[in-house]
Amino acid sequence: MSTSYRAARTSRASLRRSSLAAGFLAALQASGASHAAQEEAVLAPVTVSAAEEGGLGLKQATTTGSRLRLTPLETPASVDILPGETIRARGDATLIEAAARAPGITQSGTSGGGALAARGFAGNTSVMRLYDGTRMYVSGGTVSFPFDPWMAERMEVLRGPASVLYGEGAIGGAINTVPKKPQRGEVIHEARVAYGSDDTWRTAYGSGGAVDERWSYRFDVSRNRSDGYVDRGGSDTLAAAAAVRLDVSPAFNLTLSHDYGRLQPMRYFGVPLINGKLDSRLRETNYNVADARLQFRDNWTRLDLEWQAAEGVVVRNQLYRLNSRRDWRNAESYRYNANGSITRSSFLLIGYELEQVGNRLDSTWQGSVLGLPNELVLGFDLNRLRYYRDRNNGAAAETLDAFAFDPGNFPTTMTNAELFKTNTRTLSLFMEDKLKLAPRWSLVGGLRWDRIDVDRTGLRNASGPDFEKTFTHASGRLGAVFAVTPELSLYGQYATAADPLTGVVNTTAQQSQFDMSTGQQAELGVKQRFAGGRGEWSLATYWIRKEKLLVRDAADPNVYQQVGAQSSRGVELALVYAVTRSLRVDANGTVLNARYDDFNEVVGPALVSRTGRTPSGVPERTANLWLEWDFMRQWQAGLGARYVGPRYVDNGNAAKVNAYTVVDATLSWQLRRDLRLSLFGYNLFDRDYAQTTYSGNNQWVLGRPRSVEVAAHFTF
Repeated sequence: MSTSYRAARTSRASLRRSSLAAGFLAALQASGASHAAQEEAVLAPVTVSAAEEGGLGLKQATTTGSRLRLTPLETPASVDILPGETIRARGDATLIEAAARAPGITQSGTSGGGALAARGFAGNTSVMRLYDGTRMYVSGGTVSFPFDPWMAERMEVLRGPASVLYGEGAIGGAINTVPKKPQRGEVIHEARVAYGSDDTWRTAYGSGGAVDERWSYRFDVSRNRSDGYVDRGGSDTLAAAAAVRLDVSPAFNLTLSHDYGRLQPMRYFGVPLINGKLDSRLRETNYNVADARLQFRDNWTRLDLEWQAAEGVVVRNQLYRLNSRRDWRNAESYRYNANGSITRSSFLLIGYELEQVGNRLDSTWQGSVLGLPNELVLGFDLNRLRYYRDRNNGAAAETLDAFAFDPGNFPTTMTNAELFKTNTRTLSLFMEDKLKLAPRWSLVGGLRWDRIDVDRTGLRNASGPDFEKTFTHASGRLGAVFAVTPELSLYGQYATAADPLTGVVNTTAQQSQFDMSTGQQAELGVKQRFAGGRGEWSLATYWIRKEKLLVRDAADPNVYQQVGAQSSRGVELALVYAVTRSLRVDANGTVLNARYDDFNEVVGPALVSRTGRTPSGVPERTANLWLEWDFMRQWQAGLGARYVGPRYVDNGNAAKVNAYTVVDATLSWQLRRDLRLSLFGYNLFDRDYAQTTYSGNNQWVLGRPRSVEVAAHFTF
């Protein structure tokens, strides 16, 4: 990028930010004058409750930590609830960003699809993503749906192994996005429009309520676009969801839903370091090709049934179909050379389609066993995955000037061709039970058995040999909860888990010779509501061990090794407290120790021990803080900080990315009952930080720089 272009871009960005702030303040002044007489018509003050205002939700039933729909106080596991209204009020642009504010959760993904790390384990095959309780299978290493906070009623975060609930691929935890759904009551409409730095536009509309005594609906649509904070960093997303509910009787209802997502994120894969450091001149540089492409399309259809078959007996069924399409054309690796040039390589041309069709049925009984109160759920899940993948790579590397270059186009010599297809069938049987041994003591346990049949067919020579493989595994969880008081619980649990090798649908012939990785966890914790519901806090300490690790051979990336074990132990603390009627604190922190317990890696001709080393990409210290202050009638200010500790970038721990802290702020004015104006400031101190890395520590994908947005939210 030329110096004059960069200066002009910086000047325009500064002008946009100043204009936005001035315009926002002018709007407030003008609106304040015209609506001063309406101040008394605004909602009267209400009593602040930590849970109602987006606390830990310890007394709110969840569908993620237990199929029995227990509250976090009743569940022997770490479960957090992030209300959708709280996510949107803080200005989180994506659901991945929102999840990273939960205790012990950090973002590790790139433009190619978000990923998370939890409890010392990173990636989509260790931290599962779910939508309305149904898992999203990893394909091509990515999970991109859902992504838009406008569509979420809430997010539920389960930390620690979740295989007993959702199958393989959740040793670090599970993130469940619960969408907005049809509700009984009057029809309410809402709309939002926002504008911000880098010509960012956000528009959204939602509507829902009861049409008559039997029918209700919910409809939402959201569109976001931006020029991005790097050269040619444009992005464009569209999300839409529609649901109709029929209450056939008070005991029987059906809900038909369809969700659509089109995600075109920034086509950006970072910048190379120069002499091991970030050169500020490259802050807005994008070395990808000019005609790069990243596009994700998802269609998700569900038919839900809920039937109160008898007193204490509930039957639920979900029939679902998901279709995902990916289109990927990028140059992703950049290396700085001593002569001032950049070597650009890793030209990847990828396309794939994943169809996921399944049915999940479960039934819950409330009764007694030997005179003791008991709740039991039994169920099964059947699904079929059809996966088609195209891929081509291998174009020759190119040399560019580091600071003044023509990005060029993707090599025309590369064309895509079908690589392989897989057909995968899964049968899962599960159960969970809660037995109340005494008024204060409860036992909560669960079992799950999975059978996975993979049939892979190569469509050209480079795909490897055809094969059929059957994986089976069983997982379980047994925990105890002691209610010291109705507001204070102590718990302990032991759980087992399984992780796929690199994603079930992407299993290769070589990987099919190995078993799944297995894991186990022990956890102790305490949860409490206090001060009449104004505060909630939780403390968890855990130990997790994962065995049968599968890693790429350092000498030959096409060869895998399944060796050794990896473990993590840590402490997580979370607190939400309404200090006064106008001041609220939301804070959490995590300290962990992640290590390879037994791991040898081939480096060149030698076998090198990595025992005692920290796995790459795992921060061992994280913290989040959010303060909300109602400093004037109808005015609220928010200030948040996210701290991510140092991360090693290789198994030998030879290099690491430094820790960073990002500070955000919000200001909102409830002008009328039906209108709220908001100002969002991101990365206030304009901190340069690596969201993730490529090529060891030689290429940083930089996070969002300082930026602002103004928004108006209407209800009618």
